[in-house]
Amino acid sequence: MHHRTDRAVSAGVLTISDTRTKETDKGGQAVIDHLKNNNIIIKHYDIVIDDVTIIQQAVTQMFPDVDAVITTGGTGVAQRDVTIEAVRPLVDKELDGFGELFRYLSFTEDVGTKSMLSRAFCGTIDNKVLFCIPGSVGAVNLAMKKLITQEIFHIVNELNK
Repeated sequence: MHHRTDRAVSAGVLTISDTRTKETDKGGQAVIDHLKNNNIIIKHYDIVIDDVTIIQQAVTQMFPDVDAVITTGGTGVAQRDVTIEAVRPLVDKELDGFGELFRYLSFTEDVGTKSMLSRAFCGTIDNKVLFCIPGSVGAVNLAMKKLITQEIFHIVNELNK
């Protein structure tokens, strides 16, 4: 169920990858497509490498003029997966339910027990919301369709009361 607001909602999309380009970033493009299909304004789209400082700078630069930032990539357990380590110090409040629900849906609808490797994450920064999701198209479509687009309007409304 969509909780619409009277105001427009805007977002930034950040792909974290050492190898993807804007031409090969299927996960980031899937995020953009879901946002557009839900009338969410995309103000920023960028790709950065798996580096804590660079990720923090990119997220911080996007936030002043958007309601939400959605990152893809860097949420697994590999040594180069540092998205969560980069963003957690920036977050005011963690919304644990997002990661819990994402892993549950991943388990039941997508990858089974491999879902335990996901560190999908959500939190607030300065009364705006940050979602960190895996970079695979399947994971992006699941997170966007079943969770993010269902609640982003409600979250933004709650953060702007």
